[in-house]
Amino acid sequence: MNYREIQEQRELDTLSPFATKSADSKGRLTNEPKCDQRTDFQRDRDRVIHSKAFRRLSHKTQVFLSPTTDHFRTRLTHTLEVSQIGRAIARGLLLNEDLEEALALSHDLGHTPFGHTGERALNEICPLGFTHYEQSLRVVDTIEKLNLTFEVRDGIVNHAGNNLAETPEGIILKFADRIAYINHDIDDAIRAGVFTEADLPQSLTDILGKSHRMRINTMIKDIVENSGDGSEIRMSEQVYEAMLGLRSFMFDYVYTSKFVKKEDEKAENLIFKLYEYFSYNKDKMPLEYVEMLNDFETARVVTDYIAGMTDRYAINLFEELFVPKSFS
Repeated sequence: MNYREIQEQRELDTLSPFATKSADSKGRLTNEPKCDQRTDFQRDRDRVIHSKAFRRLSHKTQVFLSPTTDHFRTRLTHTLEVSQIGRAIARGLLLNEDLEEALALSHDLGHTPFGHTGERALNEICPLGFTHYEQSLRVVDTIEKLNLTFEVRDGIVNHAGNNLAETPEGIILKFADRIAYINHDIDDAIRAGVFTEADLPQSLTDILGKSHRMRINTMIKDIVENSGDGSEIRMSEQVYEAMLGLRSFMFDYVYTSKFVKKEDEKAENLIFKLYEYFSYNKDKMPLEYVEMLNDFETARVVTDYIAGMTDRYAINLFEELFVPKSFS
């Protein structure tokens, strides 16, 4: 047996009967030889980490646009926190941590510059529509051609909204994503002076905890304790309702607040202007996107290009195209 086969056997021997085993993967879009050293899910994780889209997450907004300090979350740090939370839950339930990690690291690869503001702008202006989770799947399938397994691709496209992944690890991703963003967005909002820890509803913090660390621990522990053998991933009703209560609080005081959203209109207009410019100047896009026009509609390719931009790349490009320069 090679090392991959040893690891596959270890999964069969030690993981829950409900865990997704590497050896039982439904496979890839294009068949390819197995790796001697890594399982299929480990290969997926490595392909994601080495992708261009993953590196760009470090310069994409999470919630706070263009923060002036280094301590606010970006889309990359969000992704890493989702990975930590997801793996902790998977480990507690004896599910597949390698699959969980691959899912977490890839779930937001299609996110736009300027966070959900950019997502809304592209969905509004692109006649084909836009969601970050569908774009994440397009990134791994079409743009970067990572040829990931069915299980990772399924988890990517089903991690948001009312969609439900086929694997328990994919369902954990949905919980881990929400646990991560609610808690780290609270932390960032406190850092930004939007509110203080004492402003959080006491009825919710009495259940979840009085600190960032305690709340994450409570939610992870609750899922592990209430998911039994891993056949059904769930929270207790009390903790789930408290988590939704915190989410509602964040929508009221952060996500839709004037304090956080004061730059949103500028970001939206920037996206609109870039979209219009490249729709009429397709040849001005990088060659890799121009070549994609042979297979896809202009609207889709222009959206691909803009969605892949980092905040600072989009701002610099906007200034280059639309802001007059001093004569020298």
